[in-house]
Amino acid sequence: MPRYKLTVEYDGSGLAGWQRQPNGLGVQEILESAFACFAGPVFVQGAGRTDAGVHASGQVAHVDLPARLALEKIRGAVNFHARPHPVVVLAVEAVADTFHARVSATGRRYLYRILNRRSPPALDRNRVWHVPVRLDADAMASAAAQLVGHHDFSTFRAKLCQAASPVKTLDRLAVQRAGDEIRIVAEARSFLYHQVRNMVGTLKLVGSGHWRPDDMAAALAARSRAAGGPTAPPDGLCLTGVAYDRSEERAATDPGGDGVDREIEEEVE
Repeated sequence: MPRYKLTVEYDGSGLAGWQRQPNGLGVQEILESAFACFAGPVFVQGAGRTDAGVHASGQVAHVDLPARLALEKIRGAVNFHARPHPVVVLAVEAVADTFHARVSATGRRYLYRILNRRSPPALDRNRVWHVPVRLDADAMASAAAQLVGHHDFSTFRAKLCQAASPVKTLDRLAVQRAGDEIRIVAEARSFLYHQVRNMVGTLKLVGSGHWRPDDMAAALAARSRAAGGPTAPPDGLCLTGVAYDRSEERAATDPGGDGVDREIEEEVE
């Protein structure tokens, strides 16, 4: 069965998250239902199981279809049948059957947006965390730097996390102000359940002056969720990209093209 890689964008507001749920509509179910309309029953495997209310501009998934179809036809058909849900396929690529959206991923990148002004959002409602109290982005950046590296992140691990180990390598945690918005970028091969939101909630304590930047190191060393700050709301979180090793992908033929094998383009960071 031919395998296809999907790059997916969605607004998580009102959805139950990525995963199919018994009591709520998830992105996975929306995509599988769309595929069923033209390709029969399929299983869509995502690179990350984003939580309820979390968005994505660069989620990646893969699906096996019973027959080869033109890439543009797959994208168009899924987007047509997924309507009116806020889920769209941005790109479709033919990949080797060894490619796995979750297992093959070498990195994931998240963006968390904080709207830091007195007035609430209008255009970005449900896409930012509104914090009306002035935050010190420089202090937050100093605190964030103390979390980068290979650590036990138990302090930022949700109680329901099912990961075998709390030890992760955080490659990047950058904080930058852009006008009224504070943007926090987190990059790692993988994250613990609620790790990004728990880190952001703790950074907010630093930005508001309730914590000093050095308190972050002490919280990390405590290896206890009770030592960390609150969990930031899902609204401001967006999965912006998933990285893969080129060896996990291969040249494949687009049956809707001229029949010539083409190299699959690399992920744009």
